Amino acid sequence: MKTIYLAGGCFWGTEHYIRQFEGVLETVVGYANGNIPNPSYEQVYTDQTGYAECVKVTYDEHILPLKTLLKLYFRSIDPLLKNRQGGDVGTRYRTGIYWSDGADKETANEVYDEVLSTYEADGHSELAVELRPLKCFYPAEDYHQDYLIRNPEGYCHISLTTQHFARTFAKLTKELKAAEGHEQPLEKEEKYRILLEYISQLSKLDYSLRDKLTDISLMIHHTFGFWWTGFYLVSGDHLILGPYQGPLACLRIAYGRGVCGTAWKEERTIVVPDVEEFPGHIACSSESKSEIVVPLHSNDEIVGVLDIDSEKLATFDNIDALWLERIVELIH
Repeated sequence: MKTIYLAGGCFWGTEHYIRQFEGVLETVVGYANGNIPNPSYEQVYTDQTGYAECVKVTYDEHILPLKTLLKLYFRSIDPLLKNRQGGDVGTRYRTGIYWSDGADKETANEVYDEVLSTYEADGHSELAVELRPLKCFYPAEDYHQDYLIRNPEGYCHISLTTQHFARTFAKLTKELKAAEGHEQPLEKEEKYRILLEYISQLSKLDYSLRDKLTDISLMIHHTFGFWWTGFYLVSGDHLILGPYQGPLACLRIAYGRGVCGTAWKEERTIVVPDVEEFPGHIACSSESKSEIVVPLHSNDEIVGVLDIDSEKLATFDNIDALWLERIVELIH
C-alpha cells in the first residue's frame, strides 16, 4: 500500500476520476504545500496561502503501479495550462505531483519526461506540472470529501469523455483481474477480444485524436504489459511521436526508415520477430527485441502507425496483426 498526492485542478473532479481505477484504495481531498497551518477552504480560495487543491491517493502498487497511475492522472489534465484547469483559474488549481516517499521521485520524473516528449514537436520545452516532495497536506472540510458521489449532478471540470474512459479502463482491469483467478490463463485471442470490446465503446465517443490515441495505448499496454506501445503520426515526410506508454522513444522517423517508416511506405502491417535482422532498423533502445507496426488509415490515406515493441524475441504473430488491425480500424 502506497500514497501519492495529485493536484489536477478542482479536487472534486480529480478525486472522482482517480477513485474509479482498480487498485485505488482510498482518496482524500485536501490542501497541499502551502505556507500556513490547517487552512480553511475560504483561506485557500484567496490564492494567498500557497496551497493547491490536491487528492491524497492510497493505492495497491501490485494492482496499479505508480507509473500507470501517473499516466492516468496526466490523461485527466491539460499539462500545458498554468494555474488553470477547465474553467477554474488560480494558483490553487495548479497541477502537480507530490511525493512523501523519495523513491517515487524517479518515477514522477520519468512520466513527466515521457509526456513532455509528445509535445516537443509543437515547440513545448516544459509542462506546467509541479514535481515536488510533499511539504504538508491538510484534509479539506467534510463537505468536500466524496463530493461527486454525494452530489452526482455537481460541478466537475473533467470532461464526460474522460470520465467515461476512467470507467471503461476500470472495467477492463476488473475483467482481466477476474480472469487471472481462473485455473487456465487467458489465451492471447481472448485478451484481444475483451480489449476490442472496451475500445469499441470508446471509439463511439466524439473527442480529440490525441486523447483517443492516449486511451488506446494505455489500454493495450495495460492488457498485455508490452515494453512499448504508442503511435507515430504523419507530418510531411516524417512520422512524429504521438501518445505512447513506455520509456522515451525516437521523436521523428523518416518515410521508409526503420520498421515504422517501412510500414508507412509499404502500407502494410509488419511483424518483426527479431529487430536486429530487419534491414535499416532504428535502434531507439537496445531493450527492444521484437516489434509490430500497424498503419493507421483515414480516408484511404495513412495518417500514422501503431508501434508496439517487446523486450522478448518473436513476441508477435499473425494473431496480433489481425486484432491490432481491428483496433486501429476503430480510430477513424
